[in-house]
Amino acid sequence: MIKWITNLFSSTKTEEKSDYMKKFLIVGLGNIGAEYVNTRHNIGFKIVDFLARKESISFETVKLGSLAEYKFKGRTFLLLKPNTYMNLSGKAVKYWMDKENIPLENIMVITDDLNLSFGTIRIKPKGSDGGHNGLKNINLVLNTQQYTRFRFGISDEFKKGQQVDYVLGEWDETEKAKLPERLEVASEIIKSFGTAGLENTMTTYNGK
Repeated sequence: MIKWITNLFSSTKTEEKSDYMKKFLIVGLGNIGAEYVNTRHNIGFKIVDFLARKESISFETVKLGSLAEYKFKGRTFLLLKPNTYMNLSGKAVKYWMDKENIPLENIMVITDDLNLSFGTIRIKPKGSDGGHNGLKNINLVLNTQQYTRFRFGISDEFKKGQQVDYVLGEWDETEKAKLPERLEVASEIIKSFGTAGLENTMTTYNGK
């Protein structure tokens, strides 16, 4: 009887750990407000919005942001758009990470990157903030840089002193025409992260 109870307890713990490892927090960074919707800095929001529309799921207003739940191949993806504005993104990430008991290795943060040409993708398991205020705050609040970041290139085609206007500016017509294909790839990256793993996802998509 004691052995049976022990085995049952062990089995329950294994199932709990399995469920824990199958949940992922995907954080699209951006700023709330109609004036920011189509700006380069909001590509994180745009990517998770694209996946939600594609899969016919809806965002709900929750504490510190908007959240949508997407289930795919036995995994649960929580798509989060923080409503804290970019510079305080870490607060929302930490809250939902703790609330949903999601391990650090199951977190992906999606952000824009000036150092990559438009639409170029770079996925990394860790790294510095690279001057990005959203990542800077997440690093500070989580007290670590050990989480996956998915950087989407917005290029640096701006004149000296115009970086803020460029980042907070809207996509030009050429970029708009290319965005749908890039968003499709981005949505596949999210699914790959949860099903194929980080290493395989980096191998498949980095530089594409």
